[in-house]
Amino acid sequence: MELHRSERFPGIAVGYVLPTPRLRPYVSAISLTHVDASAGTIFDQVYPEWPNIRLSADGDMACRPGPGALERCNPIAGIGPTSHATHFSLAPGRYWTVGLLPLGWARFTEARASDHADSWEQATDDSVFACFAPLLDIAAQGRDEDDTVTRMEAHLVSLLARPPRDEDKILRAHAALVHPAVTTVSELADQSGMTVRTLERLSTSAFGFSPKLLMRRQRFLRSLQHFMLDPSLAWLDTLDTQYVDQAHFIRDFKRFMDTTPRKYASAPHPVLWAAAQARAAAAGTAMQVLQAPAEATA
Repeated sequence: MELHRSERFPGIAVGYVLPTPRLRPYVSAISLTHVDASAGTIFDQVYPEWPNIRLSADGDMACRPGPGALERCNPIAGIGPTSHATHFSLAPGRYWTVGLLPLGWARFTEARASDHADSWEQATDDSVFACFAPLLDIAAQGRDEDDTVTRMEAHLVSLLARPPRDEDKILRAHAALVHPAVTTVSELADQSGMTVRTLERLSTSAFGFSPKLLMRRQRFLRSLQHFMLDPSLAWLDTLDTQYVDQAHFIRDFKRFMDTTPRKYASAPHPVLWAAAQARAAAAGTAMQVLQAPAEATA
């Protein structure tokens, strides 16, 4: 695993790796964040995402999807799909994240994604995220970063013994969702090969939100990605072609990030600046939600 040290915040380093091909339909990436002692406790916010598992190897973390006070979420927590920014803090230490794609949510859990949207919970025995709890011991046992990733992958592959659920439908809907030329719910349903009503049911179950909100989130994040990769850009230069004007974009920005573009751009983002570059180098996109799905195999 190659760690990318932030140029703006040299006390922060982030590394991303794509999982083994067997896991790529289900897991977007595995990442590691190092916060040096010199950096102190850092605060940041991550844009809306698919579900993810976050664990602290030897630090102290807190989070909150959406506005509100941060809550300590040590040692391992699961965050459902989000339609708001997740605010978080990290004390000096090491932190692992496993990103789940919609197909992974359906395969690894037995829950409706909408029931866990915009929320987090500890990965305890009675949690929907219970199957990921062993990752905490795996992180402690790993000889180094690469060995830890290999051990994590082995555990995640073992979870694929669970029977699949609507995989073909989820894969078609996900592939259509990330296509920028798909602009309406009816087009999304057509491209997915299902009726609008069937798409709506699948969307809340596997993706966490209505098709309309998911498409709005995609449009917004396509624009935000340009800025994350090149903060020198003016917001007007980042706008997706589906935006009518800048005011339209600002409304979406407030909806998804709980702040204004100006405030967001002026705030420090010690983890996100490094993560965007590291993720783009490993996965080809700076954001999990923009990553195209891979086909599932037996």
